[in-house]
Amino acid sequence: MRTRPVAWAPAEPTEPDADLAERAAGLADLMRGRRAVVLTGAGVSTGSGIPDYRGPQSPQRTPMTYGQFVSDPEFRQRYWARNHVGWRHMERAEPNRTHEILAEWERAGRVVGVITQNVDMLHLKAGSRNVIDLHGNYGSVACISCTYTINRWAFDDRLSALNPRFRERVASRGAIEVAPDADALVGDTAGFAFPDCPACGGILKPAIVYFGENVPRPRVAAARALVDGADLVLAVGTSLTVQSGYQFIRQATGSGRPVAVVNRGTTRAHGLATLTIDGDCSEVLALVDTAL
Repeated sequence: MRTRPVAWAPAEPTEPDADLAERAAGLADLMRGRRAVVLTGAGVSTGSGIPDYRGPQSPQRTPMTYGQFVSDPEFRQRYWARNHVGWRHMERAEPNRTHEILAEWERAGRVVGVITQNVDMLHLKAGSRNVIDLHGNYGSVACISCTYTINRWAFDDRLSALNPRFRERVASRGAIEVAPDADALVGDTAGFAFPDCPACGGILKPAIVYFGENVPRPRVAAARALVDGADLVLAVGTSLTVQSGYQFIRQATGSGRPVAVVNRGTTRAHGLATLTIDGDCSEVLALVDTAL
């Protein structure tokens, strides 16, 4: 039986904190007795200093596409120069309360797993164990033509050897703007050197799904199986604009499972969700945790 959507907009204005607490209590009620799979997006990591693409206060940034990266060496040069700076910002980031609560809920049996659209590995750092990195993660670099793979730390050593003191020169120019895919604005990238695959001479690319690239089928199948094994889908910190994540909302509602959404701003799932909460992810989840 399908769960009827719950309208949470109050008839009369109330104090924001009281209203948020009421909505959080409603989510706790929805979760109680159910095992949830959690679908996360960039909004869960903003509290860790990693910006998102589509939040209300986000800068307008256009990420590099797969077609650009593989078709033009100049695009690859620009990407690796910027990533050489930006990935370290992501590596230094620490999990925030949202990541910690989701890991705690997994250990308590309330959450069966996390499907994340992020590449920042913060769920793993926080202690979540059943994590599907839908779009990959920044931790490795792979050849698109053969099976060669190298971890990102070793690859960084190679870039540093080819481009001595590049990061120091960038840092000397002042503050650096970063993006959720470990990109960074670094100014002029002319002359930045990057290696090709040492095994076959092919193109090396981060193990991240770029825009215009398909998520590997086995990864999608694993995520769909996780949704099938859950009683509830909880989307946190994602606008669900991208189909690769939104498909799991459709899967859940198509089989009668309730969907709850916690996000700043409207999402693509608002018309399908049983319950929606507009608010800061960490604040809302902390209230839900207390109510549980």
